Amino acid sequence: MMRYANVLGTGGYLPEEIRTNEHISQTVDTSDSWIYERTGIKSRRIAGANETASSMAEIAARQAINTAQISPDEIDLIIVATGTPDRVYPSTACLLQHRLGIKNCIAFDVQAACSGAIYGLSIADQYIKSGAVKNVLIVGSEICSRIVDWSDRGTCILFGDGAGAVLLGSSDKAGVLSTHIYSDGGYEDMLYCPNPQAATEANKHELGTISMRGNEVFKMAVNTLERIVDETLEANNMEKSDVDWLVPHQANIRIIAATAKKLKMSMDQVIVTLEEQGNTSSASVLLALHQGVSDGRIQRGQTVLLEAFGAGFTWGSALIKY
Repeated sequence: MMRYANVLGTGGYLPEEIRTNEHISQTVDTSDSWIYERTGIKSRRIAGANETASSMAEIAARQAINTAQISPDEIDLIIVATGTPDRVYPSTACLLQHRLGIKNCIAFDVQAACSGAIYGLSIADQYIKSGAVKNVLIVGSEICSRIVDWSDRGTCILFGDGAGAVLLGSSDKAGVLSTHIYSDGGYEDMLYCPNPQAATEANKHELGTISMRGNEVFKMAVNTLERIVDETLEANNMEKSDVDWLVPHQANIRIIAATAKKLKMSMDQVIVTLEEQGNTSSASVLLALHQGVSDGRIQRGQTVLLEAFGAGFTWGSALIKY
């Protein structure tokens, strides 16, 4: 019997501290209106001094587990997408496994920047379809505030912290219809974060903070996401009108609007969390999915398109019958 991955539960966590555009404008040359008009962001959450990617992941994960009404011991695989791990090793997924009290399951991290959650969904889908596992926990957890240069107006306005989670389970009914993931490392210098501990003589001067050529990244993201929308629909023999909800990576409201326009969708059919969360990198798609599910907009039986674009470049989509 053919097995499919179905969404059993979702979860999300946002730190308590809210950092507004006005707050940022006190330290760099910007303003609330300048940031909002260009990005759609009003505020973002900042992790507390004692919070880590694994501690935030635990809260989001437990929410997803409780919603799914399964025991943590029934989870066969944990995938954590993060670019801000607690440690170089062991993986944040292993640390999360320990926090959840789970023994002897598979646990590993995925590093695909803002596309990490889509990569995680795709990997989980393959594991479930193969019959190797039954239940997979995917978490995107990021503390972007610790790798942002808060004196760089071009990047500090964009990013926030948080964690999103989804629990997939094996079923004989189609849930995850298809996933599509890609990368092209030829664009590595457009958006990157150096690792000072691995620096060579040539780049030892670089700090461990995000560098981005914003306009170029914006153009690449819009064009790439438009192509993957077409590919996803064609792979499933669907029309644009068959998609009920768009759940995009939350990077910039103009990128989101361009993708919605491509789908001929009203913004009322798009889950947007950007205004109050900023770009939470690998956490953003799962946080947005959780928001849409928890507030009742996304209903069982509806078709949901998730998509993301991130450093690498990486990009991907997942079409789900929720």
